Amino acid sequence: MSHRAALGIDVGGSGIKGAPVDLETGKLLADRLRIDTPQPATPQAVAEVVGEVAQHFAEQLGDGAVGVTVPGVVTRGVVRSAANIDPTWIGTDADTLIGEHVGRSVHVVNDADAAGVAEARFGAARDQRGLVLVTTLGTGIGTALLLDGKLVPNSELGHLEIDGHDAESRAASSARENEDLSWEEWAARLQRYYGVVEDLLWPSLIVVGGGVSKKSDKFLPLLHLRAPVVPAALRNEAGIVGAALLADEEKH
Repeated sequence: MSHRAALGIDVGGSGIKGAPVDLETGKLLADRLRIDTPQPATPQAVAEVVGEVAQHFAEQLGDGAVGVTVPGVVTRGVVRSAANIDPTWIGTDADTLIGEHVGRSVHVVNDADAAGVAEARFGAARDQRGLVLVTTLGTGIGTALLLDGKLVPNSELGHLEIDGHDAESRAASSARENEDLSWEEWAARLQRYYGVVEDLLWPSLIVVGGGVSKKSDKFLPLLHLRAPVVPAALRNEAGIVGAALLADEEKH
């Protein structure tokens, strides 16, 4: 593997996915390996699977960096929140724990931050000046803020309190599925959510990612916001690509 490559591993609620990434192009250098997320998804159990994924690509990796996403706030490698993962993650030094299973140092980051960095480098927010909000709509709402392409980490705007509710409990993709909402009903909730965020931050662009973004034509045209709203470009590869990019930056 060339020195401009790194391994990205994306820890999700249902699957742990990884692949080596070409850091110049953002393209995956091999087919993704996906292993079901262990249940319960405790730090130890997840670290073992991440180690397995890393081992699978060990020959290709060379001395490239290893980046890992988790769905929680991460500061200096320590996980600080666990809204959509096992609560035992809180306070875990994930850099150290996962590094022990991978057999080399790793850089653990928030999953939405990784997706945001990937979209800013290679996707829908490429070359965008000003403040960009990248959101991932899934089980919860993940957010990444980028100012002139540079990440402002751990924004956690999915947990804003809006109308007395944790925003993601009403507007995440899971809420649409669980409550069997029509696209119009869900779009009204998204309108309320993005409207509040827009009044606080005045972003120049809003990028909408997560699995539901592949159906963006069903709900994005129903939103009426000041900023342009566009679907994410990298789909489910964004976390892998962003983890690799951030790990490489950290290493250098």
